[in-house]
Amino acid sequence: MAAPRAYWKGTLKLSLVSCPVALYPASTSTEKTRFHMINKETGNRLKQQMVDAETGDVVEADQKGRGYEVSKGKYVEIDKAELEAVEIESNHTIDIDSFVPEGEIDKRYLDHPYYIRPDGKAGTDAFAVIRDAMKDQDRVALARIVLTNREHVIAIEPLGKGLIGTTLRYPYELRDADDYFDDIKSPKVTKDMIELAGHILDSKAAHFDPSKFKDEYENALKALVRRKASGKPIKAPEREAKPSNVVNLMDALKQSLKERKSPPRSRPAARRQTSHRRPAKKAHRSSARSRKAS
Repeated sequence: MAAPRAYWKGTLKLSLVSCPVALYPASTSTEKTRFHMINKETGNRLKQQMVDAETGDVVEADQKGRGYEVSKGKYVEIDKAELEAVEIESNHTIDIDSFVPEGEIDKRYLDHPYYIRPDGKAGTDAFAVIRDAMKDQDRVALARIVLTNREHVIAIEPLGKGLIGTTLRYPYELRDADDYFDDIKSPKVTKDMIELAGHILDSKAAHFDPSKFKDEYENALKALVRRKASGKPIKAPEREAKPSNVVNLMDALKQSLKERKSPPRSRPAARRQTSHRRPAKKAHRSSARSRKAS
């Protein structure tokens, strides 16, 4: 398999220590099943056109521009030269500003993950020094990087032999949680209910293992396409009746406890803090950070 193409190349800089690095998107959506719009009569793929919302006329490429809506239906046009005037020119440097405890980073800020590795042999030593120093301190570096003419804050931490950098959202990109949670009622629940729920949690205790994640919808799509392409009939599955939402909470907790397949397991022991290499537990940030290199 050919080596992946770097998304960005530049220099990782910590004070006077620097090394050439390359960034690679840590997530991909190329394996997802995608559909194209087609003409059902001819089977040909459809081509989209831009149409004037008022006149209905097709707009050619040389007539298209960008506009910002300043009031309902009124736009101020911004041309290409004006946009270029405010674009941030990349100096191809990841300049580390500070180091923060990992636990202080609110997961809502996590955006796109990237693998960071040395670019060539020249800076391998410096790269290893920066990486291992972060392992010893158990801290995450916050730096600035310019990608596609926009400056991003990027959180960098060790991952195996390399580093993983995750761009962070700005505060204005997050919605206020209070808008959604403020009107949630605070009912009084009994201690017995909480203890029963705790036993259910114990029975389902596990360790994070993304290899067990199964995208059932994606699997169903692939099976559907295979059957359709081979001329086999497609039969819609029967839908299960939805259970009633009216249940007695205590009865539901007790029944859930009875239906568990194994006795309660003890909670996984907390990992001891260590200055050595941490397991690659941040693999989930490639998804969510999980929550897409677009």
